[in-house]
Amino acid sequence: MLRLIKNAHLYSPAPFGLGHILTAGERIIYVGSVAPELPDQLQAEVIDVDGAAVVPGLIDGHAHITGGGGETGPASRVPPMVLSSFTRAGVTSVIGVLGTDDLTRNTQTLVQQAYGLRAEGLSAWCHTGGYHVPLTTLTGSARGDIVFLDPVIGVGELAISDHRSSQPTLDEFLRIASEAHVAGLMTGKAGIVHCHMGDGERGLSMLEKAIATCEIPARVFNPTHVNRNKPLFEQAVALARHGCYIDATAFPCEHIEPGISASEAYIQFRDLGGNADRFTISSDGGGCLPAFDRDGNLTRFGVGLSDTLPETLRDLTDRGVSLSEALAPLTSNVADLLKLPRKGRLKVGMDADLVVLDEYTAVRHVMARGEWHVRDGQIVQRGMYEQV
Repeated sequence: MLRLIKNAHLYSPAPFGLGHILTAGERIIYVGSVAPELPDQLQAEVIDVDGAAVVPGLIDGHAHITGGGGETGPASRVPPMVLSSFTRAGVTSVIGVLGTDDLTRNTQTLVQQAYGLRAEGLSAWCHTGGYHVPLTTLTGSARGDIVFLDPVIGVGELAISDHRSSQPTLDEFLRIASEAHVAGLMTGKAGIVHCHMGDGERGLSMLEKAIATCEIPARVFNPTHVNRNKPLFEQAVALARHGCYIDATAFPCEHIEPGISASEAYIQFRDLGGNADRFTISSDGGGCLPAFDRDGNLTRFGVGLSDTLPETLRDLTDRGVSLSEALAPLTSNVADLLKLPRKGRLKVGMDADLVVLDEYTAVRHVMARGEWHVRDGQIVQRGMYEQV
């Protein structure tokens, strides 16, 4: 199916200006300022978006696609995420993780869920392991999972500085990082260790020691939730100077305190001289958002949603950040970190993942792998069991 989107303000995420984009099957085959002439025999679908912004599909680099939670018993396990929970938010690519519960949920179920989302039209990958050491793996090692399982691109989310972690030693942590790094070299995959950062006073000290004492490149160490409290964020800004990518979580408004929002974290990071190309934003979609007292008792909880990603995009532009700059932590930066060569940009040869925004930066249309999933804000493709 050929689809021509005409008269769009294109962002790759770099601004292109007014132009046109043509897709064939799952790929972009033309981007330019002159609309191509298409014979009627090709029966191309032509959509005139009348100057609306067309941007790359968002990449959610951290979502609990099999569901998260479980900290207050079996009933607190969050159900698996469905297709439209991503596409309605403009997310066309997702990376699944395991969290606290890496026992009743495992790498097998994570890989299978990624394959299921792929079958429904999304692009999906995952990490192996979870909060704890020894890692939950399918082949018996993180290196084996990354090398032999197509959807697996790294390790995560491994819990650090959190009362729910298995309190790994530096040697254990370095061994895991080594497996991820070497597997990445063998496959061309990301090969990162995606680290859940808790509220513990040790903060990022484990990652700082690892970078100071080993030969593994700093980009392998990838902390997330770095905006969950202000001291942790300050450490993350310093850590990024070594060459790490840092990941802020787009928490729902009611779950930001005592931290800062993802949009505020990005602005502060940039203004402090951080390398904006190494800052990413993810949703923690499907994950439980708990808060605990000093005795480890749950005081509140919620559930993360990918919807917070377009909300963060809007917040960034409302704060004066250009749309092009605001898109990068949600698109191209994530693609670069995760070594997803056909994602995160609108260029010839890239996957046909795109979002049409309205004048308020809200999601209007969503195309994933060349197929429409959202039209005029309405979901037009749902997952199998969403339709029941």
